[in-house]
Amino acid sequence: MIKPYFTSLLFIILFSFSGYAQKTQEINYDSDRTLKNEERYPGALILSKVENQVYFDHDGIEVWCDNAVFYKEANFFKAYGNIRMQQGDSVSMTSNYAEYNGNTEFAFASGNVSMRRPQTTLETDSLFFDRIKQQAYYRSGGTVRDTASVLTSRIGRYFMEEDKYSFISDVVVTNPEYTINSEQLDFYSESGHAYLYGPSTIVSETSTVYCERGFYDTREDRGHFVKNSRIDYENRILKGDSLYFNRENSFASATNNIKVIDTINKSRVTGHYAEVYRDKDSVFITKKALAASLQERDSLFIHSDTIMITGKPEKRIIRGFYNVRILKEDMSGKSDSIYSNQETGLTKLINLKRFGDKKPVLWSGSNQMTGDSIHLQSNPKTEQLDSLRVFEDAFLIQKDSIDGYNQVKGKVLIGLFEDNEIYEVNIDKNTETLNYMRNDKDEFIGINKAEASSIKILFEAKEIKDIYYYNQVNGKLTPEADFPPNSRKLNGFNWRGEERILDKQMLFEGEEEPELIKIKGIPLPDEPDKFFDEREKNDPLLDKNSRLNPKVLKNREGDSLKFKNEVPVDKLKPTEEKEKENSTQQNKEG
Repeated sequence: MIKPYFTSLLFIILFSFSGYAQKTQEINYDSDRTLKNEERYPGALILSKVENQVYFDHDGIEVWCDNAVFYKEANFFKAYGNIRMQQGDSVSMTSNYAEYNGNTEFAFASGNVSMRRPQTTLETDSLFFDRIKQQAYYRSGGTVRDTASVLTSRIGRYFMEEDKYSFISDVVVTNPEYTINSEQLDFYSESGHAYLYGPSTIVSETSTVYCERGFYDTREDRGHFVKNSRIDYENRILKGDSLYFNRENSFASATNNIKVIDTINKSRVTGHYAEVYRDKDSVFITKKALAASLQERDSLFIHSDTIMITGKPEKRIIRGFYNVRILKEDMSGKSDSIYSNQETGLTKLINLKRFGDKKPVLWSGSNQMTGDSIHLQSNPKTEQLDSLRVFEDAFLIQKDSIDGYNQVKGKVLIGLFEDNEIYEVNIDKNTETLNYMRNDKDEFIGINKAEASSIKILFEAKEIKDIYYYNQVNGKLTPEADFPPNSRKLNGFNWRGEERILDKQMLFEGEEEPELIKIKGIPLPDEPDKFFDEREKNDPLLDKNSRLNPKVLKNREGDSLKFKNEVPVDKLKPTEEKEKENSTQQNKEG
């Protein structure tokens, strides 16, 4: 008998507790004056300020206003004039008009709406506020003022627990230093972090950033960008799979599939990692680095482990370090390092002896030139080759058609060009030559070996035509049969024709593909639940007495909620006075 009694008692207690927990909390109010006007507001109390504002509180939210219409049975009120709404210490709002349903904990405000949080202020003409979801929402245009920026959009949603704004459609962020335009932007007000989605730009006096997905710290002025991202400077464009940007330091970096385009000098640098310093006007690029100077007739390509470009456009300098390879239309070369001054037109191929004493080399046609260093001089205006100089141990080799090698060596070599083609070479100091000689019928007649203080060689169609010896010491033409095979190469001979670069692909020949960094992308935001919940016809979010048509409280693209003002409560005073008179008369009659 005890057990059934105990079970029944427990059921009653739980049922009673459940019923109590689900009971809706009533809205409390306080008013200097309370009246009724059943004709205009059936079933409502008309609350008005005399000295103190009308006051409501409900489950942690407080509201002050000058006048209100309170439907006590429906737990719903409409507030007018100098409205102030407060939720705890973190959210406050002011407006000209507001409605609140205590059953659904849903509010609406319109007319100079201003919602304040510790870091931001939201201004709009109409705002919806769902206390259960802790979300605010507008779709008729709004402005958010942050400590550093002003953000505007047509549609906006605020998530209080995350302290996050989600802006959609015509999003603009205005900062003294830059302006952001975006399709969608999520903004975290405590940190100032912004996430950009869809076509977006960040425009300032010195740069324009474009991306279709990105992150930007609006307080630290730095960010990173992915998906079709680029940074446009005054004279450069930086592209890459992932870009990093720091406005304060005028610095940007790019990772994977990079292009740095010089819009003034018509040049381009590619690779898989780059750094750009805008104030210093410099670029550093590595991982399959390639610099290309693009001309209508003859483009120059430079590849090395690392490329640095410094200086203003008119004084730009290109430096390449380690394993340098160059290619022009009819010339290619290799060196340990390279220096190219676009103002003077001087290019230096340098041997730093990092990988041993492997001298710089140039190939043009069937000719090979080597030396301790090689200087190429171009015309800065036409960018065509004027001359070249080979310093210390200059060595010119031309492969002969009979499988021999014409050779010239000396201390210094000077070559002259016309229309980018070599036509004359002068070699000075301790010169030696070894040539395969032919008669007028182009018949091979022997090998000539000679020494002189200096030599001039004339070329035609990149082939040796004539050789002039000055202060010749000795020279002798010897039939091939009488010329020892082991004497057919001058001291220091090193034919490197198998290394010759013939096309762009060969610039990277023999090199391993760089290991690319895996880009950490910026995921798309989670699709939030619809702001307006689907409700039964007789269960509105606000109340049947709301000034909002139920169709307004539906999820749709956007609108502008402009209302004709209802008759202000203070205009009801004649009716109120009449009610007072009637009440006084009834009391007298009673």
